[in-house]
Amino acid sequence: MPDFSYEIVKNFGVISEGAGGWAKELNLISWNGKEPKYDIRDWAPDHEKMGKGITLTTHDAKALKDILTGINFD
Repeated sequence: MPDFSYEIVKNFGVISEGAGGWAKELNLISWNGKEPKYDIRDWAPDHEKMGKGITLTTHDAKALKDILTGINFD
């Protein structure tokens, strides 16, 4: 597996918490020194390990926000 780097530029919050202290978070992350993107994934408490997730451009994040705003969650 190739090496990669990441920097959590901003943490927007925890979506949910799971077993062992892992948390699903929304963050703004720079992967390999590139432009930061919105990222949803599970993280270990120390942010040293991560699970699979989804990375969104600003355009994608805005589209997702519009979709979620239109859903009636009742």
